[in-house]
Amino acid sequence: MNEYAVRAAALSRSYNGVKAVDAIDLAVSHGEIYGFLGPNGAGKTTVLRMLTTLLLPTGGSASVAGHDIVKEPTAVRLRIGAALQEAALDEKQTGRELLALQARLYGLRGSVIKRRIDDLTGLVDIGDAMDRFISTYSGGMKRRLDLAAALIHDPQILFLDEPTTGLDPISRVKVWEEVRRVNSELGVTIFLTTQYLEEADHLALRVGIIDQGKIVAEGLPGDLKRSIGSDVIVARIEGELADAAQSCERVPGVANVELHDDEITVSVADGPKVVGPVAIALDQSGVSVQEITLRTPTLDDVFLHYTGARLEVDADVPDSGEAQ
Repeated sequence: MNEYAVRAAALSRSYNGVKAVDAIDLAVSHGEIYGFLGPNGAGKTTVLRMLTTLLLPTGGSASVAGHDIVKEPTAVRLRIGAALQEAALDEKQTGRELLALQARLYGLRGSVIKRRIDDLTGLVDIGDAMDRFISTYSGGMKRRLDLAAALIHDPQILFLDEPTTGLDPISRVKVWEEVRRVNSELGVTIFLTTQYLEEADHLALRVGIIDQGKIVAEGLPGDLKRSIGSDVIVARIEGELADAAQSCERVPGVANVELHDDEITVSVADGPKVVGPVAIALDQSGVSVQEITLRTPTLDDVFLHYTGARLEVDADVPDSGEAQ
């Protein structure tokens, strides 16, 4: 078996001279869930389309399941499953009919198809809806059926492109459960793109953060959080942020200070000990403190640290795709 399920070296893609993906390196191990985190337009979907052979790179190289994505696209496609942002479901079919058709397209026949559908019915919670028309499915059920369709041929690697975008919180959690089950029970490697911090934090063993086509940070979620300090003090203020930031930087125990709109984010080793002196420093700098909070770091703090912006997502609006 090849050492990595997914491997990329200086993988790039340009559109009319503009780099949508800028020489990224990837190494995803067999059996892991890898979360690719970033806002719309960062390059997530472009990377996924290249890895699934839907888009040719303009630079670098990549292999999936041990096969080159440019030289051996058919071999790659036979070994992967993909559930993209827009589920390709014929609403005039039943769930069972759609899965049977997908199985036949992969060359499965007869009793093998029935066994695979039975296995997936138990793995992906669709239940009695399997024999109903897809037009009657909820958004969450359609996502889970699309997941089953991507698994019908027993792939080694599953690519999920923002699988819960546009779903309500309950449906989102159900899809998370299915993804975990696919990974743990079938041992399928999962490459997951997402714009949801909580999704990456809950599902991914490792996270890569992409911004403007570049991977700016990568590692275990816990390690990434600890890399910016063990505690975070966030102060919303009115006044001159630069002067306030300088005052905070002089406080003993402060590791890093970030500015974002009307907020100052202060990374510290010991929050309870330092939050008082930081509040005093802000007051003495002449700004008006509207709110000050102490918490542990989140992936949003990591994203802010490496990109200078927060990953702000409207969870109720489906992603329209990456404008690249």
